[in-house]
Amino acid sequence: MAKTTATKTRKRRVLRKRKPQTAGLAPADTRTEITGELVPVAERVKREGGEVLAAYRDPLGGHPLLIAVLPIDSVEPTPFQRDLSQVHHRRLADVLDRTGMFLDPIIAVAAPKKGFWTPNGRHRLEAMRRLGARALTALVVPRHEVAWQILALNTEKAHNLRVKALEVIRIYRNLIEETPGKPEKDFAYYLEEASFVTMGLCYEKNPRFSGGVYNPFVRRLTEFADESLSKALKIHERHASLILDLDEHVAEVVKKLKARGFVSPYLKTFVVARSNPLRFMKEPPALEDLLATIRGKVERFNVDKVKQQDIVASGGAPDEPD
Repeated sequence: MAKTTATKTRKRRVLRKRKPQTAGLAPADTRTEITGELVPVAERVKREGGEVLAAYRDPLGGHPLLIAVLPIDSVEPTPFQRDLSQVHHRRLADVLDRTGMFLDPIIAVAAPKKGFWTPNGRHRLEAMRRLGARALTALVVPRHEVAWQILALNTEKAHNLRVKALEVIRIYRNLIEETPGKPEKDFAYYLEEASFVTMGLCYEKNPRFSGGVYNPFVRRLTEFADESLSKALKIHERHASLILDLDEHVAEVVKKLKARGFVSPYLKTFVVARSNPLRFMKEPPALEDLLATIRGKVERFNVDKVKQQDIVASGGAPDEPD
């Protein structure tokens, strides 16, 4: 699976700055007609009671797109994106009400049976519903896979670990329904990090899970698998179960430390860091082996030897959810 054995340090792809005005299309080249893959999408818009305003080719990649006004009841968020923030969508509704203009179109793709999904416009959609709007503007994309690109489409507002992980596990389950036999590694772009799948499973079981304490070493020892999504998920589930079990033991040690008067948002971080030998290993072990080692050390953790300065020096991710 997700190679849990020794892994090489992965380098992130860094996009180099290109020469000015060397990529994409000139304005005049973006004109297009409703042909080819745009035809069924335009028909869906009409069928749902919407209005196609224009067709054009994206100036960067040349992909054909539609600008349309969709009935608000025909649009739903993709079922696997982050949870709605009541504060955010109400604040957005207030801003829209003050300006009287909806100037930030949502992205929309045709849903499996009827209507449309938006992978990045849930709060705008709910804000418009709060205002009683009948319709909203959308960039309609004929490529269904855009529905899975939530993390890539939300680079302007960075998601924390909990939000990312929950979105990833929801995307993962949808991918299994649509393409159960494909290798997990084929979807690395949509899922971003293999560890997010495991972390998402943990957050589903325990919403207050302290993922930031465990993700650094889980991420290092987990890669996308050659196996199918359905087979790979079973291994992620096993790893999540081991991590949650470890977290319970860590919580017991934290209780003992608090009983001795230690107060810090980094108690879990301290316990796990002191019990994790990974930084001293020449060759990274399999994730399951490391989890077993950490659990053994946590079970033997001697709180009587801990000093306040030890905890202060540990720093790291806070114990509360991200």
